[in-house]
Amino acid sequence: MNSGTSEEQDGRDMARLASGQDPALNDLMDRHAGRLFHYLIRQLQNETDAAELAQETFVRVYQNRERFRAGASFSAWLYTIATNLVKDRFRWRSRHPQVSLEAERTAAGGSLGEVLPETRPGPGEALQMEERAEAVRNAVAALPEDLRTALLLSEYEGLTHAEIGEVVGCSAKAVESRIFRARKQLRSELEEEFAKETGGPTDL
Repeated sequence: MNSGTSEEQDGRDMARLASGQDPALNDLMDRHAGRLFHYLIRQLQNETDAAELAQETFVRVYQNRERFRAGASFSAWLYTIATNLVKDRFRWRSRHPQVSLEAERTAAGGSLGEVLPETRPGPGEALQMEERAEAVRNAVAALPEDLRTALLLSEYEGLTHAEIGEVVGCSAKAVESRIFRARKQLRSELEEEFAKETGGPTDL
């Protein structure tokens, strides 16, 4: 999550942007574009779509610059815009079934590889690590949208439960419940597969 100082800077830059100082958008993008892009990759499992929606998110930040409330969390506002774009993209995909989501996951490569260690001391362990990373990517992608979004915003973007609640439109307590359920579902789906590798149960 952004520090208080960073959130204050975001607020100042949004005020600059609303007053007609367009270069302020570049400062906001410098701080947030990288993390936003990776959030969108994790949601969409497709780097091309992620890049497109990251750009569109900042277009909408600019278009709605005068609507940002002073003192509000810019991070929550930014991820609300991005998450709504993700929902729109999933709706588009559902109307275009010829698009292969599995092919997109393959094309995305190691987008979620950081969920597991990157150390690869040997070819055999490297293969096992990639298989594990692929299993985690697929399990995260298969989560229901509400659980996946809450988990990603918490684990990767560092938003508080209250901020996530702003993004997804529910209470902080409901966010906590969604994250718990997401972890439980991931554990259930991955435990058996990882146990095969280790000869016993594994903690996720």
